[in-house]
Amino acid sequence: MSKKPSIPKGTRDFSPEEVAKRNYIFETIKRCFKLYGFQPIETPSFENYDTLMGKYGEEGDRLIFKILNSGDFLRKVDDNTYAQKDAAAFTPKISEKALRYDLTVPFARYVVQHQNEIDFPFKRYQMQPVWRADRPQKGRFREFYQCDADVVGSTSLWQEVELIQLYDAVFSELKLKGTTIKLNNRKVLSGLAEVIGASDQLIDFTVALDKLDKIGKEKVEGEMREKGISEIAIEKIQPLFTISGEASEQLVTLREMLEDSEIGRKGIEELDFIISAVSALTLDSATVEIDVTLARGLNYYTGAILEVAAPEGVAMGSIGGGGRYDDLTGIFGLKNMSGVGISFGLDRIYLVMEALTLFPETVREGTHVLFLNFGEEESLYAMKAITALRKQGIAAELYPDAAKMGKQMGYADKRDIPFVVLAGEEEMAKHHYTLKNMKSGDQQKLNSEALINALKVSK
Repeated sequence: MSKKPSIPKGTRDFSPEEVAKRNYIFETIKRCFKLYGFQPIETPSFENYDTLMGKYGEEGDRLIFKILNSGDFLRKVDDNTYAQKDAAAFTPKISEKALRYDLTVPFARYVVQHQNEIDFPFKRYQMQPVWRADRPQKGRFREFYQCDADVVGSTSLWQEVELIQLYDAVFSELKLKGTTIKLNNRKVLSGLAEVIGASDQLIDFTVALDKLDKIGKEKVEGEMREKGISEIAIEKIQPLFTISGEASEQLVTLREMLEDSEIGRKGIEELDFIISAVSALTLDSATVEIDVTLARGLNYYTGAILEVAAPEGVAMGSIGGGGRYDDLTGIFGLKNMSGVGISFGLDRIYLVMEALTLFPETVREGTHVLFLNFGEEESLYAMKAITALRKQGIAAELYPDAAKMGKQMGYADKRDIPFVVLAGEEEMAKHHYTLKNMKSGDQQKLNSEALINALKVSK
């Protein structure tokens, strides 16, 4: 007995309707990317093993899908390494390639490899799938698309301002109102760790702080204690747990806390500039707020950090994020190449739009008219009209088999095709076609030119 086919956990098949809706999001994002001057690139689905490993921290490295070498891959493993059963030592000997984990590290590799061909500052967008060996759950998959926009070769904070505008432009186009763009700065986090005497525990401090809205103040403090952060340091950080109000009010609190930290003050200046510029330019759909607990991927970011929250009432994680990285290309030998970028979470945006019923009816439009099949001679007569309609940009098709009329009409109905055309012996004899509206049931007999005009008007 043959085994029932299946797909790997964390992957999905997409129906025609789902693909149409996803393409609607893709096309909207791409249109906005181009409007803001970003240029498209693509990179391979897999990279060299050592290009990816060590760039995402211990947790990220664990989630990278490794690709086994071709042929007898165990032959290169010596007995000693095999006997140790140490995955970290064993894996590089049997795997030279890995599926990309994100689009940012491959982009950094691309910039270094093509630096002599690129005009800086370089604005690129990239919309391709990535893979992570994560535990599948709602809104989290093992194969998913990222839609990234990055600028490298400029330290100007106007890039951060434009990227916030870009987020707003996309969400406005998608009619996705009520999104919140959370903003923080790595320098602020470094300054906070400095003033409480925990600079050498920056990662532990920020990882715990980042969980405040998920696990609450007491558990965050408990996690900090477990990581060895002192009671004095935790006491000094108390104002962060209650900080609230408008961005300007939060900045006042931060200035008081960070008055003795040069790097912290620099972070506040950057936050102030971005908030002031965005306020002066105004946004249509999104709001921007400071979130001093926001950390995201600290292995990447050196300046601004952004994260986009879905509208209230929709249970979903972040639908976008990004930030400033001052030396990401340095890992590949190109120093002092600052960059900043954002990413749109296509799959989560899709789920939010489904929950809020935001997809327009036109997204589902496919074939506009189906010609019924009454035999070979009649089909040739129908195909002449179909060819003319397609040249006018009207999606038309012929039912492939001369089946019973009821079956053909039922096919059109199931596919929501709004019009059918009957082209039988009578129509051929009188050189016309019978056009039927599937919703109203109205029928009219038209010559070829009138048929084209009628279907044009009906679109």
